[in-house]
Amino acid sequence: MLIKKADLPLVLAELKKLYPKVIIPLQHKNAWQLLMAVILSAQCTDARVNQITPHLFKKYPTPQKLAAAEVADVEKMIHSAGFYHSKALSLIESSRRICEVYGGQVPQSMRELLTLRGVARKTANVILGDYFGTPEGVVVDTHVKRLSFRLGFTRQTDPVKIEQDLMKLIPHGQWQWIGIALILHGRSLCPARKPLCEKCPLSPWCPKNGVR
Repeated sequence: MLIKKADLPLVLAELKKLYPKVIIPLQHKNAWQLLMAVILSAQCTDARVNQITPHLFKKYPTPQKLAAAEVADVEKMIHSAGFYHSKALSLIESSRRICEVYGGQVPQSMRELLTLRGVARKTANVILGDYFGTPEGVVVDTHVKRLSFRLGFTRQTDPVKIEQDLMKLIPHGQWQWIGIALILHGRSLCPARKPLCEKCPLSPWCPKNGVR
């Protein structure tokens, strides 16, 4: 069941009350650090990433330093993030490409970001929307995927198709905000197993698709 067209502005307004600002939970000082943190965050908690990155960035403070790092050394530092071999390669190789192709600066287009190892649309959307403020799409992670279905924003299950539906449904000016808002709502009130519908202010308009 899709959400009623008349209900959508009400749902977005309630979400805006709950999550008025886009707050990136990953600690960073620049676009490159955020990119590295987002790569590390795949199937890993933000809290864990925030424990790892201060030590990582102290040893490798620039893309140039990390590009020249030994894979084994990086693996040791990020081991607790899981999938450490693949992630270490992504951190090093994406930093190397940033240095060799983009002059040491994180590129600012979807097309260019997708040429970096370990970067898919979700990661690119975080960088473009939440750092540069120039969103080319909507961040879709597991929380956004689940809530988009429950709220009736989409019938799709494929993240790319979900993103396409959200881009049609949500005003462009809210693309940057909606992904983070749904992620935070998924963590606080609408988890996968036991959504707290009785406490959720979106409940009056939510179709509750898939909720038992």
